[in-house]
Amino acid sequence: MTLSPSTPAQPETLDLGYSFCPNDTFIFHALHAGLVPSPLPVREVLEDVQTLNDWATAGRLPITKISYRAYFGVMDDYVALRAGGALGRGVGPLIVTRGEVGDLNGKIVASPGALTTAELLLRLVYPDAQVRRMRYDEVMPATARGEVDAGLIIHESRFTYPQHGLSKHLDLGAWWEQDTGLPLPLGAILVRRDLPGGLQRDLNAAVRASLDYAYAHPQASAAYIRGHALEMEDAVMQAHIDLYVNAMSRDVGEEGERAVRELQRRAVAVGAAPASDLPLFVGDPL
Repeated sequence: MTLSPSTPAQPETLDLGYSFCPNDTFIFHALHAGLVPSPLPVREVLEDVQTLNDWATAGRLPITKISYRAYFGVMDDYVALRAGGALGRGVGPLIVTRGEVGDLNGKIVASPGALTTAELLLRLVYPDAQVRRMRYDEVMPATARGEVDAGLIIHESRFTYPQHGLSKHLDLGAWWEQDTGLPLPLGAILVRRDLPGGLQRDLNAAVRASLDYAYAHPQASAAYIRGHALEMEDAVMQAHIDLYVNAMSRDVGEEGERAVRELQRRAVAVGAAPASDLPLFVGDPL
């Protein structure tokens, strides 16, 4: 069952949207497989993050992965869980090029999506860059072919770009950390605000339990992760998990909250998101 924007009642099952990436399949395998307690059965809905971002604007799924940049635009309908997200240091998107390019203002940069945190960071650093949007896995090939001046890469691409003959122009995560002193918020797990508060909190606990199970039983999820990892090599797959799953995936924590609020403030300041005083996380006071 999928909730419509006007459905306040508790459903019997929940569609849970997340990406094919190893960090998501690692976190959610146990919950999807029924290996940890959950207040309701969940049904997996796997899609790329930009599709999930777009779906969230329509309120399509009751619980879903989303870019933090996209979250700021759907806060009237959704609230973030404290568990399951992707925040941290050394996790940022990269800008890559075929050679020395210099200032990217006025240049064409391939982007994995308008609602990605990566594109928001690009806008903060190069406000006059010309963006050409495409699926995240098409960015590096387009950059390598010279169809764009630079590419904005996310996910496992940060480990594989040298194989495409590309070089790093700028680590946007490092820029963020130096400029703010904070970890970078990339993605969150959202639940519908019109779900009962107790269910929201129980879902947060279920996601945390699923992550704990993954750490305690690493082989249990191995086949599931491998089955969705496209053509990713095992070493890249493990590096992906090690990088994007950390203590803030279990609980965003005080520092993570400050980072999210700062990203929201900057998104509002450049007109990328509307201002909102709603609670950012499940359990926050109104």
